[in-house]
Amino acid sequence: MAETTDCVVIGAGVIGLACAREMALAGHEVVVIEAEDTIGMHTSSRNTSCIHAGINYVPGSLKAKLVLRGKELLYGFCPQHGVGHRRCGKLMVALDETGAMELPKLKANAETNGLDDLEFLEPARVREMEPELRFHTVLYSPSSGIIDAHELMLALLGEAEDNGAALALSSPVLGGRVVGSGVEIDVGGKQATTIRCRIAINAAGLGAQKIAAAIDGVPPATVPAQVLSKGIYFVAASKRPFSHLIYPLPGEHANAVHVSPDIAGAVRFGPNTLPTDHVDYSVDESYAPFFYDAARRFWPAIEDGDLVPGWAGVRPKTSNARASRNDFTVHDKTVHGVQGLVNLYGIESPGLTCSMAIAEHVAGLVEAA
Repeated sequence: MAETTDCVVIGAGVIGLACAREMALAGHEVVVIEAEDTIGMHTSSRNTSCIHAGINYVPGSLKAKLVLRGKELLYGFCPQHGVGHRRCGKLMVALDETGAMELPKLKANAETNGLDDLEFLEPARVREMEPELRFHTVLYSPSSGIIDAHELMLALLGEAEDNGAALALSSPVLGGRVVGSGVEIDVGGKQATTIRCRIAINAAGLGAQKIAAAIDGVPPATVPAQVLSKGIYFVAASKRPFSHLIYPLPGEHANAVHVSPDIAGAVRFGPNTLPTDHVDYSVDESYAPFFYDAARRFWPAIEDGDLVPGWAGVRPKTSNARASRNDFTVHDKTVHGVQGLVNLYGIESPGLTCSMAIAEHVAGLVEAA
């Protein structure tokens, strides 16, 4: 006999935990089920941990809409819950006159999306902010920042649990079915069970498509293809050359990398972009020459040995398009016909920034159904 609850959230990454918090605050009885033995083991903890401002997303897209709201929510939530974060700002760097001609387009796109705080910096100010940076022209985003993703997830989980939510770890979803006005979820693990719920939120990230396809009653044609993209990071071994986020022009990703300090001050370079057909977090040190070449474009003082292999992440994309061009995919009853089910696909960058706004969006879909 199936256990019953009002809402099941599948996946205890940052999106699932934000959804659990939002639903619990709204008075729903929430159970979060997670296949791993701890929270945030995959995409949520294997990224640059940036708070994105909302610069280069397609106007009118979900990403463009949710990133501004998500940023606002994070900057309000973090200081109230002791989550490490810093509004460090981002420098978007053109290295030559040709590149400089692209920066006004970025600024115009950002303004179309509602972001109006970007400014071009005078060279003297750039040199004062980042003495080791090579540049031609810099567009500055003061509201970009960095965040401790693990502390964020713990805070979201804590508030969800304070409002009655329960977390079940080591509980993989084996399948499910549409029943009446809800969904039954078959859960494995040491305490295998079946949970019947009125609301099911599939926030499983890398596993979202597999789980949706395993729920009998979800039309297979509504489950989008998944395209995995691996990214490797290298880290400055002992030097801390930059204190701000440093981003190349969007079209330069084939030979450029982002630079992002973390809350502790370590400086990370990456990710590169590697197509893959499976989840693999190994770091191939043979990519070191790419990272040195990419870093030397704007950090001429770098020396051999300054970078060491860091870690890798895998993005759950729905197409090969760049993150700024590839939108989130959120399916509710209007798409798949299942009452109370919301499937979240392709939640890549800026998913961390958008997490609380995505949760608001999902709750709105559920309440409107």
